Amino acid sequence: MKLELGNHAGAMTHNLPPAKLSLLPDTAPFTPEQRAWLDGFFVAALGLNDDGIAAPAPQQGTALMAAMAADADDGAPWHDQTMPLADRLKLAAGRPLRRRMMAAMGQQDCGQCGYNCQDYADAIFSKKEGKLNLCVPGGKDTFRTLKSLFDEMTEVAPALVPAATTQHRAPAVKATAAGRSRNSPVEAVLVSRTRLNKPSSAKHTWHIEFDISSCGLDYVVGDCFGIFPTNPPDLADAVIEALGMPADFPIGERTLRQELIDSVSLGAAPDMLFELFSYITGGERRQKAKALAAGADPDGDAADLDVLAAIEKFDGVRPDPEAFVEALDPLQPRLYSISSSLKSNPGRVALTVDAVRYQVGKRTRLGVASTFLGERVAPGQRVKVYVQRAQQFGLPDDPTAPIIMIGPGTGVAPFRAFLHERMATKAPGRNWLFFGHQHRDYDFFYEDEFAGMRAARVLSRLSLAWSRDDEKKFYVQHRMREVGRDLWAWLADGAYIYVCGDATHMAKDVERALVDIVAQYGARSADEAIAFVVELKKRGRYQQDVY
Repeated sequence: MKLELGNHAGAMTHNLPPAKLSLLPDTAPFTPEQRAWLDGFFVAALGLNDDGIAAPAPQQGTALMAAMAADADDGAPWHDQTMPLADRLKLAAGRPLRRRMMAAMGQQDCGQCGYNCQDYADAIFSKKEGKLNLCVPGGKDTFRTLKSLFDEMTEVAPALVPAATTQHRAPAVKATAAGRSRNSPVEAVLVSRTRLNKPSSAKHTWHIEFDISSCGLDYVVGDCFGIFPTNPPDLADAVIEALGMPADFPIGERTLRQELIDSVSLGAAPDMLFELFSYITGGERRQKAKALAAGADPDGDAADLDVLAAIEKFDGVRPDPEAFVEALDPLQPRLYSISSSLKSNPGRVALTVDAVRYQVGKRTRLGVASTFLGERVAPGQRVKVYVQRAQQFGLPDDPTAPIIMIGPGTGVAPFRAFLHERMATKAPGRNWLFFGHQHRDYDFFYEDEFAGMRAARVLSRLSLAWSRDDEKKFYVQHRMREVGRDLWAWLADGAYIYVCGDATHMAKDVERALVDIVAQYGARSADEAIAFVVELKKRGRYQQDVY
């Protein structure tokens, strides 16, 4: 079918940049003016530079990388862990596809996928990475958005998208030294596990230490420690029983039970599992499975469907064991903020881990890595681990600079590390910690340590907030407002401010409180206060490690 552009194409060529690259075959039935317009359209729509991506060839890797870098300096205003996905996508609207792919990521640059957010998007766009479900923070929402964008990319002009052939496929990530990424883990020995809450607490939070002296690892404060967990064996057994499959069914050179324990995720049921169910069931259940696979919620229970619950919902469905395993997401490593300093505790890594347990119906659900560390690994056992370098979270280069640390709950972890580091190096800068939790009598983590640091004048100020000790809930942002004048004085004196913990509520509330404090005590308008906080971020004086 001939595309009828008429005189409109010639009339519109001035609205598009002239394309030095010809993307159309010589036999295409277009006039020179139409060809010029179409070339310009595809170059603009796909975000290519003059090198572009013509018929893919092995030697075109450098041209593809140049095309990806064409807008690398345009900023990424959506790169904010606290921003909802829908808002990030709005900010990225109209950008090239790979930039919209970046906006779909969790924005934590956490490395659990093996990349940072921008590199993961670039790898998917160039088809160097075929898995769209590696973003742990983004979960299903990120996967579905990436799938839609990937489909859009291949539908717009499939011939112009680089082929992901085995012969020319580049490795997902560069080879790294042992223990420096998820792709090259080492083994560390769990040394100890100590509960930080007192017995009456509703929480089970653990101080966990690993010996890394024999595996060649080091780190700096602010880094994270990657853990490769396993699923609870009794959960794997329950899945096997619900499916009516033999536990020793061979999957390659392993058994089904082994795969379910340490290779695949048994958490949130993935879309591919519902797709599989839709192929092997019928009637109304097939329609429900298709709806769930598409992200709908026909029965209002989608958020509660882990793998076992999904099997129970479609009771009697009997997929092939290999197809079942293939439909599940890979079991990903988990990252924890390091809560120790090598300068004060050589050869050791400490973590502060809140064991996640919650009830859905009659079954208790478990956080995979947190209960792995808190309950299933015994001291003396070896665990696969790696160090994930912090992207933009660490102590100031100037040891005299004051620091303000806001870390409720397990968000205190990196700040314990900061304080141990500043104490070991005798850094003269002042240190102010905001810490909060539910109950002072049960949930005051590291109370004795902080008291000792106060006595030694390492910890200049300690501001506390307990959310369940009174009828009215009281959080760290409320304490910040109470001491706003002093907080502003520290900022005016060059203090760096750090926030660690929940991105959904706490981090937003803390930033809102800070803006109000700057406006009130810094004698600024609301817009000027916001601009002041934005400038703090740009200069690295406002850093967040939120999730």
